[in-house]
Amino acid sequence: MWSQGRFPHHNRDSMTQFAEAASRLGYPAVEINYVIPPEGVEELLASDHVSVVSLHSPTPRVKDGNGRWSDALNLAALDDEERGQAVRLACTTIDHAVRAGARYVVVHLGGIETEGKSRMFDSERQLRRLFDSGVRDGDEVDDLRRQAHVQRLEGAVRNLPQARRSLAQIAEHAAAKDIAIGLENRFHYHEFPALDEMPALLEGYPPSVAGFWLDVGHVEVLDRLGLTPKHRWLDELGDRCLGAHVHDVDGLADHRAPGLGDVDWSYIARGLPPDAPRVFEINQKQPEEAVAAAIPFLREREVI
Repeated sequence: MWSQGRFPHHNRDSMTQFAEAASRLGYPAVEINYVIPPEGVEELLASDHVSVVSLHSPTPRVKDGNGRWSDALNLAALDDEERGQAVRLACTTIDHAVRAGARYVVVHLGGIETEGKSRMFDSERQLRRLFDSGVRDGDEVDDLRRQAHVQRLEGAVRNLPQARRSLAQIAEHAAAKDIAIGLENRFHYHEFPALDEMPALLEGYPPSVAGFWLDVGHVEVLDRLGLTPKHRWLDELGDRCLGAHVHDVDGLADHRAPGLGDVDWSYIARGLPPDAPRVFEINQKQPEEAVAAAIPFLREREVI
């Protein structure tokens, strides 16, 4: 994620230069993000500067026959052609993970469709606007939260079975390749899996095949909106946590370098399994000095 636009070379980012920078800033390994094109993936696989601990599905980023980017395809789509293509791309990511010597593939399991598209609920959009304007409580906020909960329950009836089908197909491919799938908790309330859906989705899969991938920024934002309590994720699912995306949050803006926001890291340090990889999912606007400082910042807080 941090590499985007920072290392321009021949109309794309040089992953060779990115790998050199990552190593220099103190990172011995990276996660290959889903925005990286095929050429960039090959550069990272050939790099002597960093190893690859995980890949974020769907990797690499390509367009389908209809001109849609791979990361726009919904693993929970009612359209079986779209869902099937999304499954195939996730399986391709698993194959690249094998080539990379990586152990994990992080998966976004799709979302509830409105008018044929996976999109944010209007209730969540209004909650975010109110939060940004300083309104965090009151009757209007309570009503919007209730609306969001109702929309989530009604929509899951339609799309969650499709997400479950996709997970079964992806997990079967992953198990055959000795790759573990990490289901990431998501940034928007319409996306899968919700906290209460995660245990049932993981049931029947050993941790070596599928588990939970904590995204610190996402749990923080949905907690701030009053939609999902952040502590419950690790309190209830810590034993199924395979890894984490660590980044800070300023208001509702995530992917800040740790130390440039106001996340309470104490419950993260307490709840993350010691052997779970900590992937610094920092956006491209964060300066080099903040990226380097993030490691000692989280070490002081015993997150790493």
